[in-house]
Amino acid sequence: MDPYLTNCLVIAGLSLYFEDGHDDLDDFGFDDYGTECDGIRITAFLDAGQDNLTPLGRLEKYAFSENVFNRQIVARGLLDVLREFSDNENDFISVMETVARMSEDGEPTVRAELMEQIPNIAMFLHESRPNFPAAFSRYLVPIVVRYLTDPNNQVRKTSQAALLVLLEQGLISKADMETKVCPVLLDLTEPSSDDDYKIEAVAIMCKVVTMLSKDTVEHLLLPRFCELCSDARLFQVRKVCAANFGEFCSIVGQEATEKLLMPKFFDLCSDSLWGIRKACAECFMMVSNSTSPEVRRSKLSPLFISLISDQSRWVRQAAFQSLGRFISTFANPSSTGLHFREDGDGRATPSPEHVSTADSEELHNFDNSHTLVPEEVHGGFTHTNSSDSPTATNNAKNTKEAEQTDENFNSFHYWRSPLPDISGELEMLSCQKMEEVKEEKGEEEEPTENCNDSKSNHGKQATSDQIQMVLDRLQPHMDDPDVQAQVQVLSAALKAAQLDSPTDDSPTEPQPELQPELQTENGAESESLEVQSEIETEPLENQEQSPPNSPHRHGLVTMLACCSECKRFNLCFQNVIPQQLLDQYLSMTDPARAQTVDTEIAKHCAFSLPGVALTLGRQNWHCLKDTYETLATDVQWKVRRTLAFSIHELAVILGDQLTAADLVPIFNGFLKDLDEVRIGVLKHLYDFLKLLHADKRREYLYQLQEFMVTDNSRNWRFRYELAEQLILIIELYSHYDVYDYLREIALTLCSDKVSEVRWISYKLVVEILQKLYACGADDLGLNFINELTVRFCHCPKWVGRQAFAFICQAVVEEDCMPMEQFSQHLLPSLLSLSSDPVANVRVLVAKALRQSVMEKGCACADELEETVMALQSDKDRDVRFFASLDPNKGLIDTTPLI
Repeated sequence: MDPYLTNCLVIAGLSLYFEDGHDDLDDFGFDDYGTECDGIRITAFLDAGQDNLTPLGRLEKYAFSENVFNRQIVARGLLDVLREFSDNENDFISVMETVARMSEDGEPTVRAELMEQIPNIAMFLHESRPNFPAAFSRYLVPIVVRYLTDPNNQVRKTSQAALLVLLEQGLISKADMETKVCPVLLDLTEPSSDDDYKIEAVAIMCKVVTMLSKDTVEHLLLPRFCELCSDARLFQVRKVCAANFGEFCSIVGQEATEKLLMPKFFDLCSDSLWGIRKACAECFMMVSNSTSPEVRRSKLSPLFISLISDQSRWVRQAAFQSLGRFISTFANPSSTGLHFREDGDGRATPSPEHVSTADSEELHNFDNSHTLVPEEVHGGFTHTNSSDSPTATNNAKNTKEAEQTDENFNSFHYWRSPLPDISGELEMLSCQKMEEVKEEKGEEEEPTENCNDSKSNHGKQATSDQIQMVLDRLQPHMDDPDVQAQVQVLSAALKAAQLDSPTDDSPTEPQPELQPELQTENGAESESLEVQSEIETEPLENQEQSPPNSPHRHGLVTMLACCSECKRFNLCFQNVIPQQLLDQYLSMTDPARAQTVDTEIAKHCAFSLPGVALTLGRQNWHCLKDTYETLATDVQWKVRRTLAFSIHELAVILGDQLTAADLVPIFNGFLKDLDEVRIGVLKHLYDFLKLLHADKRREYLYQLQEFMVTDNSRNWRFRYELAEQLILIIELYSHYDVYDYLREIALTLCSDKVSEVRWISYKLVVEILQKLYACGADDLGLNFINELTVRFCHCPKWVGRQAFAFICQAVVEEDCMPMEQFSQHLLPSLLSLSSDPVANVRVLVAKALRQSVMEKGCACADELEETVMALQSDKDRDVRFFASLDPNKGLIDTTPLI
């Protein structure tokens, strides 16, 4: 074969076999181009040749040539062809009609080549043709739609990919989607459709649904999707539907989800194939976000529990991985301390009743550019900075009224009105009963603060009245399952208290000796049951004082059990999420779970913990505290690393008091952990430290030096991250602390072996100098300048002298100090480097003088001008360039020179 033809085939990227290659050389249209193919355009066939045809005629000739390779070349070069003819309307229409005829080519490779060019052609027409919508809809959309049913698999796949690209770019109109694309997808998903076509059509339908409007999806695709969810013949169809179920729910909204999709979701969650149930578990959060709180709590929660207890390990694994995200959908302002704004735009402010004054200041100072929680947390709950403007002050009354309005239940905002806080009453009830028990045993003990009234003559009556008062407060919230459970416990306690109250005719009888477990306030429910069993099986001689069937005896046992239950309820009660979900989440740290579910289940638990903590709110932190401490000491460093990366977010959620009590000890442990864990706290060191009180924050000044030591000395990114964090941390400390502690670290980093670390450290030095002069500590600033001069300007290594030039330029550009002091203390040393033997040093000196110092003006104008002129005639070309560069042309990056 001719070498020219061989080269062209290689360029085309095709591997085609031609039996009569030499006979058809004229048909390629490349006769005039010799054997060098490197510079040949794909559209070279349009150029004049020996056939005396016009370019359009030549396009027609090769577009419908008998040679397949010719037709492929034309299809591949259609974009260039359109560029050639787009200026003339008639020529453009002729080309588009040729494209339409080519789309009917019988060779699949030609059709596939043509379809690959459709998105590029559409983008070109959209940018250059005023009549793009009409031309695109008339000529190209029909091709895309027809190829969705092409008999060749490769052509169909190409058209599906092209359709998605066109939708992402917004190039297909709503009318074309509703009248041309969707009808084809509906035809392909008919029950009688070919299996391969049906599976592909379901997949493409589920992908395009996220790019369509709600009305289009709800009226055209939703009924068919519901049918496909119940396809009994093809499990592949059901699996695709399950994997994309969340997208459909989020598009059609709450009403359609609960009415039409929820029954289908229940069926898919109980499908016989574990892969389908696993797909349901993975999309559970999106489905939950599309339902009302009532449906989420009463229907989806039990359904999720069934998935988390599934017989298939893979289903259980997916369910546990989604558990934290599902829990986050229960988030509401009454428990998190956050409220939606009236406009419902997803911004939120701390709730006054849940945030103390100190906490409120911390939250308001939290930079709004930082994310609050990892991505599994419900996106609608974020903190915003408070405004100090007069307008905000004048509107304080309106803001307060808006917050009070926000507290009311609204089904659209996914929260209910706050439940009454009865923790104090429960604590008092428990203490009172324990004191009564001790009295009856003849013990004398000083009353606690909450139990001062328990020894009064009316103690038992007071207990009954207080229980009744709590029940009255809970009565308006009986629609809540958690409240119902609480009411059941308190009702039993009330009945026991009433039975336990002695009448005037029946004297109080002595009670049997109680077991030690009952004398502790923190007795668990299991302990109460053990005590009850002990009493019921007590020897007969001890029962003479209280007959077995005595109402007084029965009331005591019931009351003791209920009091213990009340105490347990007080310690573990949370009214945000169903208790079963929380129990399952807390069980993720159980070593048995790692054996039966997922070896990395603890990591998933750690990853979602900030989201769960945000959902439960800081008042329910006690539910997660033990779990967090368990994860923080997990043997897997990946688990600890996950917590280290999010501990600053958790600190925002918990507030300063809980952070100081529960997070600071764990934070300190992470500081001494492996580098893989330490980097997590280091990357957000500023975010965490700024949440601490000043006295606590100052303790970490002594530990910053420890970050200079790493397990692997070649881990330079660790030191780079330290320098970046120190730049931010400077604002948290006084100028004295900065000078005493951060200065030495910065100077050490400036001498690092890695240039990237040195580069960021020079900026750190400039920030320290700016801090000193901004605080009026000119004497400390001068000491620091002298130290910089000795260490860098007189450095025997050229990189040190180069660093001094860079620091000087940065000092001027950042206005770190008055120019008079710069001219007196830094400029002479900088000018001395203009004759440095190393060109790279003189380059930065020239750049600093020309682009910064001369623009600011200084006292040594004459000497400065002479130095710049000398640099403009330097023997090095780069030095001359920067010394002569016009400052108004902008700064040129000289990082590669450092």
